[in-house]
Amino acid sequence: MNVIPSYLMDEWWVPAAGEATAILDASTGEQVAAVNASGANLQTAIEHARTIGQASLGALTFHERALKLKELAQYLNGRREELYEVSAKTGATRGDSMIDIDGGIGVLFTFGSKGRRELPNSNIIVDGAAEVLSKDGSFIGQHIYTRLPGVAVQINAFNFPVWGMLEKFASAFLAGVPTIVKPATPTVYLAETAVRAMIESGLLPAGSLQLVSGSARDLLDHLDYRDLVGFTGSASTANSLRAHPNVVHGGVRFTAETDSLNAAILGPDALVGTPEFDAYVKSLVTEMTAKAGQKCTSIRRAIVPAAVVDDLIVAVSARLSERVVVGDPRAEGVTMGALVSREQKAEVLAKVGELVSAGGQIVVGSLDEPEVRRADGSTGTVPEGAFMQPVLLHFADALAAAAHSVEAFGPVSSVIGYDSVDEAVALAAMGAGSLVATVATHDGEVARKVIEGIAAHHGRTLILDRDDARSSTGHGSPVPHLVHGGPGRAGGGEELGGIRSVLHHMQRTAVQGSPAMLTAVTGQWFSGAPRNLDGPHPFRKSLAELKVGDSIESPLREVTLEDITAFAESTGDKFYAHTDEQAAAANPFFPGIVAHGYLLVSWAAGLFVDPAPGPVLANYGLENLRFVTPVSPGDSIRVTLTAKKITPRETDEYGEVCWDAVIHNQNDEVVATYDVLTLVAKRWPTP
Repeated sequence: MNVIPSYLMDEWWVPAAGEATAILDASTGEQVAAVNASGANLQTAIEHARTIGQASLGALTFHERALKLKELAQYLNGRREELYEVSAKTGATRGDSMIDIDGGIGVLFTFGSKGRRELPNSNIIVDGAAEVLSKDGSFIGQHIYTRLPGVAVQINAFNFPVWGMLEKFASAFLAGVPTIVKPATPTVYLAETAVRAMIESGLLPAGSLQLVSGSARDLLDHLDYRDLVGFTGSASTANSLRAHPNVVHGGVRFTAETDSLNAAILGPDALVGTPEFDAYVKSLVTEMTAKAGQKCTSIRRAIVPAAVVDDLIVAVSARLSERVVVGDPRAEGVTMGALVSREQKAEVLAKVGELVSAGGQIVVGSLDEPEVRRADGSTGTVPEGAFMQPVLLHFADALAAAAHSVEAFGPVSSVIGYDSVDEAVALAAMGAGSLVATVATHDGEVARKVIEGIAAHHGRTLILDRDDARSSTGHGSPVPHLVHGGPGRAGGGEELGGIRSVLHHMQRTAVQGSPAMLTAVTGQWFSGAPRNLDGPHPFRKSLAELKVGDSIESPLREVTLEDITAFAESTGDKFYAHTDEQAAAANPFFPGIVAHGYLLVSWAAGLFVDPAPGPVLANYGLENLRFVTPVSPGDSIRVTLTAKKITPRETDEYGEVCWDAVIHNQNDEVVATYDVLTLVAKRWPTP
């Protein structure tokens, strides 16, 4: 049999012996491959990640790792057709495969972009502002993030073997933590194909990615507090893993994304004929049939006004009849493929049986073996496959416990009626924690009330109406920028969320010391640390010459009433504090007429800018601007500018410099503080 290999210690490995588990094509029942990890030395694989993987990833900065993610995404884009062909064996249509494969590649692109835009070009993330811990400012505290020194073990579900792997891998890789991925057995052959392509790209540093194909029952036995486990799958398996001694007592970080009876609430305003009703029906049918309903984000509970239940059933039935063709995904015109295996189909049918026994009535579809379109274009039943009709149930008793606790992980949803918005919120909450919920409404007050009521029960919520129906990514499509996860039954974890998910692979530490020491540790200048006032003007220095702490102090410039009046006239900013002495004096914040804050910032630029052409290419913004002390006519101002943070760009001939700017008056009182952002050439003159 074709035994799927593992990739361990930077080599492909196949067991010499042991009983292999056969894996079948979901549509035909023919054997695709076999899997067996007997004899895999997982302890050595973990040590390989902690040593070789840590060293190779640690040699790269966030920006360098982000660039590799982008290059990897570009490489995988060129091998999508190969992945699609393999994906069809899992029962996935081309549309399903796009969600999985293109979605996973899209995650790599996203983190490749966010890593270079939002993270420093270093290995330490400075978290928030410094805390001054002494009166004279000689002792401060700063939170920082550094990468975990262990390995990220990623245990994935069968339904998204590519996306599920890449969305975990991307954030771990960007953080600088090596990955060991353990795919689910039914679709391990597709995950292995993707890993093989990633290895063949030549882009991955040694030890940064390993693959375990098959059982890995002792994997957690070798982990400790340095490591983390990211799990996607059933709540029962998650609870079993969460109870492992190395998690309970050994400090292994464990996050899970599990079962979820996601709800979609149809607002009381979204009656038949409204765009919201139509968008709701479309979303419900899509979530029932995409990946044959095998999505952790599928809509399991359609919570609708009681008066609309019958209309919804009719509309869903009509759309299923018009749009859905069940069959082998390799056949022309098929829009819904098979479940991943006959075992999975049997489990789904059993769960539907539980729902029926608990009072659910099948109102669309049936549990009979469906007539399907075969790969050769003929139609008929295929008992060897794992095909199932879409099934919609109706619960007359909205409070039936099974409707809110039993999940049939297939093309199955239940309609539940409600009489008030408060009741709809309560019904959604009965899911005991979900990944996502939708509310379809064009009534802002309904949206506010529902979101306020259900947000704490969900990781993500979608407000669907006529304005976003066409542009929405949809109920069931997590995006890497936002949280994917949820409380309670949904596992309590967050697998995505932009840079948040990168920080899951890092330790936040409070560092205390002098400004000089914290500047040395973080590479970011802190107030009170030494400043370099010698040598050329900082704006004459390229990134190759500029150092954190390089600074300039300007002379004083007097502010006159004529200056203030002229600025008011030229800008049109005639706010009374700048033009009316009596009104300004009556204001509790001002002694009388004061200078515009933006006048002071403009003058400050004139005090620190070197006007000749040089390595400073552009000013692209200000951050954290605060006006502290008003400036009256007759006062003077000066500015101190210090290079605070330097971020070279890996792919450009320039980088970003953040300058600490402080405006003082003639009495050395702080007038304003802010950060100036500039783009600076790496070398000057430019090549």
